[in-house]
Amino acid sequence: MKRWNGWGDDANELDYELSASALAYLRGLLGDASPLRDATLEETLARVPASRLPEHNLYSIDPEERLRHARGQSLPDWLALRSGEPGLFPDAVAWPESSEEVRTLLLHAQAHQIDVIPYGGGTSVVGHINPRAGERPVLTIDMTRMNKLMHLDKQSQLATFGAGTTGPQVESQLAEQGYTLGHFPQSWELSTIGGWVASRSSGQQSMRYGRIEQMFAGGKIETLNGTLDIPTFPATSAGPDLREFFLGTEGRLGIISEVKARVTPLPEHESFHVVFFPSWEKALSALRAIVQARVQLSMMRLSNAVETDTQLRLAGGGSAVAVLEKYLALRGAGDGKVMFTFGVTGTRAQCKSARGLALKMCKPSGGVNTGTLLGKKWEHSRFRSPYLRHGLWDAGYAVDTMETAIDWVRVPEAVEIIQSDIAAALADEGEPVHAFTHLSHLYPQGSSIYTTYVFRCAQTYAETHARWEKLKAAGAEAIVRCGGTISHQHGVGTDHAQYLPAEKGELGIAAIDGLVRQFDPAQQMNPGKLLP
Repeated sequence: MKRWNGWGDDANELDYELSASALAYLRGLLGDASPLRDATLEETLARVPASRLPEHNLYSIDPEERLRHARGQSLPDWLALRSGEPGLFPDAVAWPESSEEVRTLLLHAQAHQIDVIPYGGGTSVVGHINPRAGERPVLTIDMTRMNKLMHLDKQSQLATFGAGTTGPQVESQLAEQGYTLGHFPQSWELSTIGGWVASRSSGQQSMRYGRIEQMFAGGKIETLNGTLDIPTFPATSAGPDLREFFLGTEGRLGIISEVKARVTPLPEHESFHVVFFPSWEKALSALRAIVQARVQLSMMRLSNAVETDTQLRLAGGGSAVAVLEKYLALRGAGDGKVMFTFGVTGTRAQCKSARGLALKMCKPSGGVNTGTLLGKKWEHSRFRSPYLRHGLWDAGYAVDTMETAIDWVRVPEAVEIIQSDIAAALADEGEPVHAFTHLSHLYPQGSSIYTTYVFRCAQTYAETHARWEKLKAAGAEAIVRCGGTISHQHGVGTDHAQYLPAEKGELGIAAIDGLVRQFDPAQQMNPGKLLP
């Protein structure tokens, strides 16, 4: 069973306990910290109010189920659950097993004036699945029983899935037939294919497989105005693309019940490699050249100097890191060095060609190839980062992220401004913040920017949340000021909604609002999300 107040499953032990050297490193940066007391499940259940809905065979009003569906995985969600003060709860939870059952639930909600929240893996980090205050009762519809590969068209390479199919379930069912979707967001362990479409998700190997919008070929959506079947076409010029109506709409228009996705045969070969550059500027020049030459890499990630040092220290430092740094310094990548991780995926011939070309283009900028050892370490831990919050929390620290995407001409300045503004956001309290950045999705036009920040918990949950609010506002305002999108891969939810008008403009917001009202005139579908 999923943890009720953290990431992962109760049965696993991947809590990412900090090593003594990593803890000493953080204390040196941020000072000693004291963990806050976690409320127990029993204490938190005592705060679940009576449901506003009567018992019914369509759903459950069990207090624990309502608690487990009350929050996602944002830092405010974490603080609310750990404090034992989750705030608002859905009044009931339902688990449909077919599109017809989803339709029945929506008709029931419509007839009884019930708000509806679609729920996939519960991995939202921006408030997608949190109930809002209001007069109407709230029904959360958990899609995870709709988790099967329903059909595979091998000629067209199209797979139809129930929308509640998680990342591991998608890949295991496709692998049995020799295929992969290739969509690997950091939340892959728990998130669902329907949730990926609803939030415009991006996977770690999107350079090969595409973002979810390239994979989403069609499907079925249940709305309060009826069922919409979106047919699959290789391409079309027949007016606006209906797929785009639902990508990124976060449940405001309806519930995605079936997803038809473009799949790919399993690759013959895959490997990950690490190159170190002497400086951020030299690395940016090389990586921009690689991506604009459209070298067939499957993933690229560039850590700035602060993140590079942080990763090496949190990995435990020690003699192996010391030997590596001595070697790199001799090759010209000493202080200020940055780490570039890239992947090659496909046939062996494709991988050999792409790897060779990428390494050749790194050399003029002083790139030092360290082979696959560090790449294998990245591959092994690629989905473990969410567990880092557990280890930091137990030591008295909190961690969160901000992300955006922006054109190349503004990337260097944006990285500096976003990171520095977040790092300085608690200066009025005399509190240091450790912020570091990487580029994780690169495009010929520009790149995503992903900044992580770590800070000390305050003496209370309320004070810790207030610190987060300052940090979140500093990062979001810096992104808007730099001209970046408010979200490259996490979506809008409630946390980003106030910043959306800066990106869409008045007319754009009105258009989105009009689309929402077309499918949901009474504003019952996930109200309060996406739009400010």
